[in-house]
Amino acid sequence: MKSVIRKGSKLSKELSYRVIFKPEPEGGFTVTVPALPGCVTYGATLEEAGAMARDAVEAYLHSLKKHGEPIADDSATLESQLIVHHV
Repeated sequence: MKSVIRKGSKLSKELSYRVIFKPEPEGGFTVTVPALPGCVTYGATLEEAGAMARDAVEAYLHSLKKHGEPIADDSATLESQLIVHHV
C-alpha cells in the first residue's frame, strides 16, 4: 500500500480491490468484491456497474472504519486464470 495525499491534505492509503463483473441474463452486471464479504452491487452498463462498485466499496470501508474493524485489500493478492478442457 502506498500513501496518497487527497483533498483537504489528509493522508490516506491507496487500496486495491479485485472486482468481478458478472453479466446477468436480464441485462446489466452484478459486481462482487471478494475481499469485502457481502459487498455486492449492480449496474445496467459496465460503466454504471463500475461506478456503483466504487460507491459500494467506499461505503463498506466507511462502515469498517466507523466500527473499528480492520480494512483489508487485494494489494498482495496474486491472481491467474486456469483453463481446463473438459471432455
